Amino acid sequence: MKWLADRPRWTLHFTPTSASWLNAVEGLFSTTTRWKIRRGVFKSVPQLEAEIARYIKEHNRAAKPFDWTKLAKAIFEKLAELLNLPSESVH
Repeated sequence: MKWLADRPRWTLHFTPTSASWLNAVEGLFSTTTRWKIRRGVFKSVPQLEAEIARYIKEHNRAAKPFDWTKLAKAIFEKLAELLNLPSESVH
């Protein structure tokens, strides 16, 4: 907490457990950027939009469900450890 107090421009944002799907969205943005946008040459915005739509359609054809492997308790314990807090204070 002192580290944060010494850096007023930094803000911690805690994502609610119900918004964990955002990680998957960020992953999709990352792969779209790396594999299509940075490697492509586009002469217009509509051409770029069409390529992104095509990539998403390709991606969705091979979609698989994601299975969480870590229990919430383990995540909270790690968070407490990182913040130097008693583990019961982050539940």
